[in-house]
Amino acid sequence: MLLTKEEEATLDGEYGLAKATAMKLLVTIGEVFEARRLVKVKSAQISGISYKNIGDPGLRFLQRLRDLESKVTVPTTLNPAGMDLLRWREIGFEEEFAEKQLRVADIFKSMGIAPSYTCTPYLAGNCPAKGEHIAWAESSAIVYANSVIGAQTNREGGPTSLACAIIGKTPLFGLHTRNGRRPSHVIRLKFRINKAVDYSALGYTIGKISGCKIPFIEASLIPSADELKTLSASLAASGEIPMFYIRGVTPESTEVIKELDECEHIEIERWNLRETLDELSTKEEFDFVCIGCPHCSLSELEKIAKMLGKKEAKRKLWVFTSRYIREIAEQKGYVKRIESSGGRVISDTCMVVSPLEKFGFSGAITNSCKAAHYLPSTCKLKTDIRELKECIRAAIS
Repeated sequence: MLLTKEEEATLDGEYGLAKATAMKLLVTIGEVFEARRLVKVKSAQISGISYKNIGDPGLRFLQRLRDLESKVTVPTTLNPAGMDLLRWREIGFEEEFAEKQLRVADIFKSMGIAPSYTCTPYLAGNCPAKGEHIAWAESSAIVYANSVIGAQTNREGGPTSLACAIIGKTPLFGLHTRNGRRPSHVIRLKFRINKAVDYSALGYTIGKISGCKIPFIEASLIPSADELKTLSASLAASGEIPMFYIRGVTPESTEVIKELDECEHIEIERWNLRETLDELSTKEEFDFVCIGCPHCSLSELEKIAKMLGKKEAKRKLWVFTSRYIREIAEQKGYVKRIESSGGRVISDTCMVVSPLEKFGFSGAITNSCKAAHYLPSTCKLKTDIRELKECIRAAIS
């Protein structure tokens, strides 16, 4: 790699051990992937925040970084933690878990990182512009940023995204280059999507087909922002897709049209989506309904509040969103309406990285294929996938 004099000085430790360690990691990654140089990033999104995921080894690693007085140099946000950081006792999270999760939160705060705790940073103040280089480590947010916003980021891991945040740069390879963003195949839909949950099933189906390659999706309609959020999440769950193209959605879609003739073409039928939903659903009635994987937008909270109306939830209903969105929803009365019906609007965490297995649920009714993919392994919960209105109907039935 070609380093500037300042970068070489950083690597040699002239700006402290924290920056030298971060620079060594970035240079090593860059050399592995044959990056020519480093490129400045506008923001970072850090993963590995939940104590459930990182455990004591991760906590010790973060404590060492704090001892080195590590500081981020670009605007940086955080993935969900393992609990609601303000209402954890009220909800029922264990004291020992909470104590260690709060220590994790304090360390990140000491580094100058914004306490966003969301998998949708683009809805919580960290929204890059088209063409900007960023270093994000949340799989669904990565897909959304590359595909819908038109920003440029590789699939960073927790340590590499943190290193990028400390240095303010990332190796120039992969999705940061034009060649790295070329579509490899065309997905042609032979049906019209008419339900929101179909976008979750579609993403999961395409993810299994595509692996880590970039699909160009030929669709007959333009998805809404919430549907694109859902699509991005499920694509990243079943595969390692870093981005997709949809004509009229992806800012660069017109630039790659001429390349599609050379791509493999794959057709998807409606039965493929039904097969995906059947694979992830047990068709059982559970006592728990959870919405918000990825985190709910303001418009989704409004829909849930209206669907509930003045009805009472007969089953446990947990709705996950960022604290940023929750505060706006509180002002508009959505949170009050949901919680007066017996539901909970939970911030800072999500169903996938929180210890739901400690709450005695046997399974979860959800509208997310991403949740259905992870909950059986991370929380030992069976799942049943339904349309949002059907989830709410189940909650009040």
